[in-house]
Amino acid sequence: MKIIIASSNQGKIKEIKKFFNMDTYAYSEIMDYFDIVEDADTFKGNAILKAEAINNKLTLEQKKEFIVLSDDSGITVPSLGNVPGIYSARYAGANATSKDNLAKLINTLKENNLNKTPAYYTCAIAVIANDRLSTTHGWMHGNVIDEERGTNGFGYDPMFIPEGFNTTLGEMSEDIKKELSHRTQALNLAKYFI
Repeated sequence: MKIIIASSNQGKIKEIKKFFNMDTYAYSEIMDYFDIVEDADTFKGNAILKAEAINNKLTLEQKKEFIVLSDDSGITVPSLGNVPGIYSARYAGANATSKDNLAKLINTLKENNLNKTPAYYTCAIAVIANDRLSTTHGWMHGNVIDEERGTNGFGYDPMFIPEGFNTTLGEMSEDIKKELSHRTQALNLAKYFI
């Protein structure tokens, strides 16, 4: 079996491809790119929407060859009313870049006089194999800070300090981040479905 990832986020695709010891492809490597509507109100709901969108485009032969895997993830800051949450990828607007989203969250912390405050990452994984859907979650808790530190990782990593550490994910090596990651936790559970 092979895995097809229902995402166009290059950071996620890179992490997921490194995680599995099997042939793993972004969906745009198998079929024409198309926008997947993510209008559910939970990470799990959006992960399911993405997995189903790709699964529905596969032929019967491809469904025998591929397992569809999707990830919906983001960061939540309780002291800011649980933003950005499911809107993490578009926090600064529909066409925002990761840098735009990061800058907006840093500015929002500063506007609220928060130098450091608790936050957590959530990752929901949906897997479809032979038209059977399974889901799982992973979390990583810590704090966000009102500045960008480090250049590793992607998204909000340069402002997130995991519990028990003094450095941001952006300052950590890829190996340490992978060990702590909400995505790694969710993918470890998803291995049972796969």
